[in-house]
Amino acid sequence: MIKRLLLPLLLSAPLLLASTHTTAQDQPKEVVYYGFDPDIVTNYISGNRRSLGYIRVTVELMLEDKAFLPAIEHHEPLILDIIIGIFTKQPEDKIKSLTGREEIRLAILEKLQQTMKKEAGETMIRDILFTKYLYQ
Repeated sequence: MIKRLLLPLLLSAPLLLASTHTTAQDQPKEVVYYGFDPDIVTNYISGNRRSLGYIRVTVELMLEDKAFLPAIEHHEPLILDIIIGIFTKQPEDKIKSLTGREEIRLAILEKLQQTMKKEAGETMIRDILFTKYLYQ
């Protein structure tokens, strides 16, 4: 009688352990945002070529997982350099138009993802957001 009760229990124990192990790995990742302080202020190519235009942007990075925060903090100077470098190469009409702003955002996102893949082994950055976008 006891053998009949113990046998199914012993046979099902590895299945229970395996099922609890896979659910721990399948937990959803926690998306977090990383912002830069202070705002990014840089210049861009003005239309008349005699003066420079200025732009002030607040950028937030949407990260795939909370575990990527230390790597993002470590690579912050590189990330800022990429963002500033892309803005300074943009013409005035692209800076001031909504479609141009979106093109710039996508260019920055693509370059950051490529760079983080190269530097840290993962893209890490899901998206970027401009929460403040002022130009003069």
